[in-house]
Amino acid sequence: MNIVSPTIVTYMKNRTITRLLLNWRNVVFVLIILGVFIFLKNTPLFEAILKGDLQKIKTFVGNNRISILLFSTFIMIIQNSFTIIPLLLVITINITFFGFLLGFLWSWLTSILAAILIFFLVRYLFQGWLLSKVDEKLVEKVENKGFIYVFEARIFPFIPTSLVNILAGVSSIKFSSFLLGTLFGNFIYFFVLALIPVGFLSSTVNEYILGGILLLCLIFYYVYSKKRATRKVSSKMGE
Repeated sequence: MNIVSPTIVTYMKNRTITRLLLNWRNVVFVLIILGVFIFLKNTPLFEAILKGDLQKIKTFVGNNRISILLFSTFIMIIQNSFTIIPLLLVITINITFFGFLLGFLWSWLTSILAAILIFFLVRYLFQGWLLSKVDEKLVEKVENKGFIYVFEARIFPFIPTSLVNILAGVSSIKFSSFLLGTLFGNFIYFFVLALIPVGFLSSTVNEYILGGILLLCLIFYYVYSKKRATRKVSSKMGE
């Protein structure tokens, strides 16, 4: 008759308790986020954001630079979490406060920080829970394509920003691939979006700029794909 060691029994009990605590922690965290969201949704400031009323937003936030930075960071985190605020609106708000160049750069920087935050929250808090709710084929696609998937999703936003962050966090994709895809993809896409509020897209002269940006994207994508294919062939030949 096999006798189970008391140490093993204690370990199994502790493991079960840890799992329960983690599950409860996740539930509490989600409830807190939902509570904050419901509270903010009923505030005049949030209503002004959803309506895109820039004048009211400026009145509520004021001229304090720290308040403006915190506010713009917060709405970018919301955008990367739930995608309830249009990305173009977030960039327009930043350009209104900081001007074209600084508004674009600040939008780009905060989008990276927000994406990193959501990526790590999903991977280390909600990965186990979300794995059963996300399409396995979609997760496999992210894992197989890695950087390319994130880069494509950022430039051609057929997939919401929040879903890209969640899929990357749920998958086993390397953080470096996620970060680089987000860095390059968001830079290009945000620059194009930033041209809209300042009216550059309506100018025929700037069509050459947009064409050049698209050409650079295609060249970058082609070069990276070639290098990736070469590495795969080299690794197979080495085996």
